[in-house]
Amino acid sequence: MNNISPLIVDLALILIVAGIVTLVFKRLKQPLVLGYIVAGFIVSPNMPLTMSVVDKADIHTWADIGVMFLLFSLGLDFSIKKILKMGVAPAVAAVTIIFSMVALGGGVGHAFGWTRMDCIFLGGMLAMSSTTIIYKAFNDMGLSQQQFASSVMSVLILEDILAIVMMVMLSAIAGGGALSGGQMLQSIMKIVFFLVLWFVVGLYVVPSFLRAVRKLINDETLLIVALGLCCLMAVVSTRVGFSAAFGAFVMGSILAETIEAERIIKLVEPVKNLFGAIFFVSVGMLVEPKILVDYALPIVVIVMTILIGQAVFGSIGFLLSGQSLKNAMRCGFSMAQIGEFAFIIASLGLSLGVISDFLYPVVVAVSVVTTFLTPYMIRAAIPCYDGIVKVIPHSWLRRLEHRTMGTPETSETKANWKRLIRSMVMNTLIYSILSVAVIAVMFNFALPPLRLLSTSVTGSHWAGNAVCGVLTLLIIAPFLRAIIMKKNHSEEAKALWTENRMNRLPLFFTMIVRIVIASAFVFYIATYLTRFTTGLIFAIVAAVIGYMILSRNIKKRSISLERRFIQNLQSRDVAARVHGDRRPLFEQHLLDRDIHIGMFTIPEDSTWAGKTLKELKFRNRFGIHVSSIIRGVQHINIPTGSSVLFPNDKIQVIGDDEQLANFGKTMKAEINHEDPEIEKHDMKLRQLILSGSSPFIGKTLSESGIRDKYNCMVVGVEEGQEKLTMISPSRKLCKGDILWVVGEPDALKTLESAE
Repeated sequence: MNNISPLIVDLALILIVAGIVTLVFKRLKQPLVLGYIVAGFIVSPNMPLTMSVVDKADIHTWADIGVMFLLFSLGLDFSIKKILKMGVAPAVAAVTIIFSMVALGGGVGHAFGWTRMDCIFLGGMLAMSSTTIIYKAFNDMGLSQQQFASSVMSVLILEDILAIVMMVMLSAIAGGGALSGGQMLQSIMKIVFFLVLWFVVGLYVVPSFLRAVRKLINDETLLIVALGLCCLMAVVSTRVGFSAAFGAFVMGSILAETIEAERIIKLVEPVKNLFGAIFFVSVGMLVEPKILVDYALPIVVIVMTILIGQAVFGSIGFLLSGQSLKNAMRCGFSMAQIGEFAFIIASLGLSLGVISDFLYPVVVAVSVVTTFLTPYMIRAAIPCYDGIVKVIPHSWLRRLEHRTMGTPETSETKANWKRLIRSMVMNTLIYSILSVAVIAVMFNFALPPLRLLSTSVTGSHWAGNAVCGVLTLLIIAPFLRAIIMKKNHSEEAKALWTENRMNRLPLFFTMIVRIVIASAFVFYIATYLTRFTTGLIFAIVAAVIGYMILSRNIKKRSISLERRFIQNLQSRDVAARVHGDRRPLFEQHLLDRDIHIGMFTIPEDSTWAGKTLKELKFRNRFGIHVSSIIRGVQHINIPTGSSVLFPNDKIQVIGDDEQLANFGKTMKAEINHEDPEIEKHDMKLRQLILSGSSPFIGKTLSESGIRDKYNCMVVGVEEGQEKLTMISPSRKLCKGDILWVVGEPDALKTLESAE
């Protein structure tokens, strides 16, 4: 009865040590991730002078759960629409950096004679900068509102997404042995297929489900539902050959598009912090001092590879994406570290048994060193830029400083063709994947029982085939119709049809291609389930396609499905507009210039709270303009000088990098500091009995000075009743009156001494 589970003992040790160490790191203003790693090193069996974890296997199980919840939370911060709106520029930078750093990492591993898989995984670890560490560094240095910082965060978001894809690719490479082009292409197609399928189905089903049960959900049930969906998608992901972490990320991304996204993020945060802490502690537990000593040279070389590689290739990547040379260097130098994804990729390699044991502690050591060097690398960007400016020719500098990302303006016809073809391709891809998924489900799960039932009733399985075929066609009919008909009446198609007769034949051709694609699905179903002649099958295909095009019922179903999907996709944006959280539409235009918009939250203890904009004189002090004040569901646009700021107000401020940095720094500095004697200001309720010598006898409350002179308030007089009696302003106090008085302790003492 007195025995306690080793798991509880281990958790107690981990959390106590992690709590103490992270308090120290918080005091030193260092990332908490490093504190968790140090805590793991302290409680590991590699430290004989301290208590160590008893059962490492259980801790690694919890750490795997931590990785899943970390990526689930990352998915909640990811928005499909946000990525699509970023355009080409961040993608160019991210792809350039990732490919360059993967090649550098692989080259370094090869130079040390490490195995092929060690080199591949090392390249993957070095390619991913730490979003957490960079975000904290920008905040600590007051750079988060500067324009280059937004470019860095955009690329980091894309890197996080590509890291998920890279994990899937590394798993495929580790499992397949030979790294062939066909295997890589097959893995990529598999990823694309399931991503599109899960996102489309998830964005149709999950938001609709949450909307239907919204009245029944409180915070507790919403947390359980969210984590349940996370675990469900993790299971589905593992069943189709991906990792649980990948599935968790996908479900987080789906929930990120729902109205409940903000609530889910807040509710999941404590769970993520707990299991995330256990994961990072488990990372520290794998660090062996002997390995760090034996591999000191590789650690130094890898650190220099990251610092120099990110500074050079990161700057080149951002330069290619359209940034000026100065901003490109500030962006590239900011990304010179590795963090949480390096640990996750290393954990993946260890779990698959394809990397050497020494690689994990080496990467942890590299992450610690580069994290400490991050602020210095950010500061080094400007001096390095000044040095380059003195060396390169002025003609090159002018070209680099005025380089912009984009394509030359094309004619309206070319632009219409580009938009139309892109929309048709995406539409055909999405609905084809949905059709393939439906056919696979029907043929694998519905067809066998239907055949069995048909055989038992009629003695033949053909009736089951027919029923399955009809049901399958009815389900995919809206998808096939959308492939054929969608975009035929779009603005681009109408413009191309009317402006030039030469456009009509290509438009007919796009229609024919899409009819052929839709017909291929019907043809496959017919040939799989029947033994009809080819001519009869073609007649069936033609009849089915014609019915799909002409049927109003199928048209209605197709439009209804699409409208529901669009409604779910835009639900979070609609809620943001209602609650005033959406940024103004003109922000992206300002981002292309020297000035841009920064979002600031007024601290609860700010000295600015309760003052008007006129009193605060922001324009005179900082040169900035307040464009909006967001307060709960209120959105006060273009506020006047009489507008008052309150604690936790969100204000949108327009200015350049330097102005916004000064504004943010001053806002954090001008606060009401905590009163060291705050307990003396607590209000107390006391009983005061007036004696015969009391100076208050014969006076009214206003004449007594109890409020004005002694800073106390009379609540009422006790007259033997259940409740206190309110004192009339004209009533004179008498001997023996029992007054109930409220005030600060010192004020009450002064009042009692006067009595």
